[in-house]
Amino acid sequence: MSSIPEALARVQQRMAEAALRANRAPQDVRLVAVSKTFLAEAVLEAIEAGQRDFGENRVEEALPKKAAVAQARDGDVRWHLIGHVQSRKARDAGGQFDLIHSVDSLRLAHKLSAACVAAGARQEILLECNVSGEVSKDGFAVAGWEQDRVAFDAFARDVAQIISLAGLRVRGLMTMAPIMDEPAQARPFFASLRGLRDALHERFPHADWADLSMGMTDDFEVAIAEGATLVRIGRAIFGSR
Repeated sequence: MSSIPEALARVQQRMAEAALRANRAPQDVRLVAVSKTFLAEAVLEAIEAGQRDFGENRVEEALPKKAAVAQARDGDVRWHLIGHVQSRKARDAGGQFDLIHSVDSLRLAHKLSAACVAAGARQEILLECNVSGEVSKDGFAVAGWEQDRVAFDAFARDVAQIISLAGLRVRGLMTMAPIMDEPAQARPFFASLRGLRDALHERFPHADWADLSMGMTDDFEVAIAEGATLVRIGRAIFGSR
């Protein structure tokens, strides 16, 4: 099995090559190393190899790991919450992460904002969108939004409220593509999210729609081709869980 530094270097090379194939600058795509279930020691090894962005699924696992890493090393480590956030965890999560990728409901957004306002913080977030329609996936229900104006308008009404919340700053969208036999089969879902982002930018031009968080170990190169600015990769760096 490869070491973490070797695996990181391979992933970064593949990311750069995918960006260049898409006529994009490699530096425009950021790697979020998904460290969920791995110990702080693995994160520290990745930091030593130059990695700075780490993704965690659960608040209760992330916060102690974040503290352990901070105790061992000062510096510019950035923490991303990428897993589903239960409403009852909003108070714990608000203001604790550099970016929360998985805000998937208006209710959660209100709870996060209230927690941040009470703490004197402002939380950067992405809106998680279910563009595939899979019932097993979280996210705003926007599958088929291109033809279904009712679905798009309902989502846009929620977005209008979310971008007005004092404790939050929306930075873009996130999605998880279905598990497919071939990575190329995920392309339509990534293209749909990019199109949705563009439609929201037209509807709400004053908001920040810079980021698209999409693509994981099996399909990140296709996601980069479709405009991902953040890719969430765990297995290809840390190994199987």
